[in-house]
Amino acid sequence: MSDSSAVHESREDSRGGDGKRTSPATFYRQVVAELRKVVWPTQEQLITYFLVVMVFVLVMMAFVSVLDLAFGKLAFAVFSGGSTQ
Repeated sequence: MSDSSAVHESREDSRGGDGKRTSPATFYRQVVAELRKVVWPTQEQLITYFLVVMVFVLVMMAFVSVLDLAFGKLAFAVFSGGSTQ
């Protein structure tokens, strides 16, 4: 069995037993039904998650900047012969 036939079979399995396509209206109703199942965060949780992500991003930016500066100075020292004028 080739990869393309495996993909084709998995698509048929996801359509249901009869192999018919889902109508746009049915698809929309299913999407809305799934979205109703989602547990949305409260405003307090959202603010907390936002702050945690922003702090993490800032720390990683600082870390990468320090590494970039260190490797840049090292490369400059290696390729300039170690002497600064």
